[in-house]
Amino acid sequence: MTRFRPFAAALFLAAALPVAASAHPPIAAEEAAANFERDRADILAMAGNYHVGFNMQESTRWDPTYEVLEPKRSGGNEVVRVIEDTGRRIVLQHMLVITDDNDKTFVIKHWRQDWEYEPARVLVYADRNRWQWEDVPEKMRTGRWSQTVWQVDDSPRYGGWGQFETQAGIRRWRSNWTWRPLARRDAVRNPAYDRYYSINRHQLSPDGWIHWQDNTKMGIKGGKLVPIVQEYVLNTYIKYDDYDVKAADDYWAATRDYWAAVRAEWDRVAREKGGIAIEEQADTGTVVSGRLLEIADEVQERKLTTAKAIAEAKKLIETNTKTL
Repeated sequence: MTRFRPFAAALFLAAALPVAASAHPPIAAEEAAANFERDRADILAMAGNYHVGFNMQESTRWDPTYEVLEPKRSGGNEVVRVIEDTGRRIVLQHMLVITDDNDKTFVIKHWRQDWEYEPARVLVYADRNRWQWEDVPEKMRTGRWSQTVWQVDDSPRYGGWGQFETQAGIRRWRSNWTWRPLARRDAVRNPAYDRYYSINRHQLSPDGWIHWQDNTKMGIKGGKLVPIVQEYVLNTYIKYDDYDVKAADDYWAATRDYWAAVRAEWDRVAREKGGIAIEEQADTGTVVSGRLLEIADEVQERKLTTAKAIAEAKKLIETNTKTL
């Protein structure tokens, strides 16, 4: 197989902002052990039935020629389920539940978050169409959790590692600085930026939990990667179940074996090919995304057996990924 040459890799690595290990000192083993179960409980508490508000606001412009966009607001009903829990690894699957004007319910498999305790490495966004392994500094592993976020087709989006901390009486998980690819919500605007440099936070609230992001939107100008504008994102998950929650659980019951195999195939590719390299468009996803989701629908509708679905999905992923 031809060895993959990342797009603009030299440019990206030369121009990228330096990634600091952490603003926090190493965690003592005794402190880590004392907090382990509480950490797990906070992660597991994100599972449930919710109404979600997505609130995005550009604030400070770093490029004097850039015009700051109006705030963007959206929302919907979302089910979050624990689909794996081995103690040191927890996987949460999100599913949107949408009801149209004719009272017909649709389930859209949404993002997924994997949490791993004291990881040695994390799969991170490196450049366009490329995710690679990044080592977690050994002295920073004790007591810390990584979070890897995956897209609707279970291909990678971004990853980072961080710690639970308490400030002003509020306990939250805070990531290191992480790179992220352009999101669909921005791609449709034909923006001056094409990636984000971000800090990611998760914290529980009396009503559910929040996902809070601090994003520096970055773009290439004059051959250099430069900051364009700052964005603040606050996604609120409010406990709510006055919608067709059963539709999401029925979808997952019908397709979980298929999606388990898809996850395993992405994991195999990342392990054996040194990461994941696949073509994608920010507004539509990877080149295999549409078909992988269609296959799941066909499994649920019993138009395709799970075995045949898995075979097709594995072939799609294998043939459309490259070795780094």
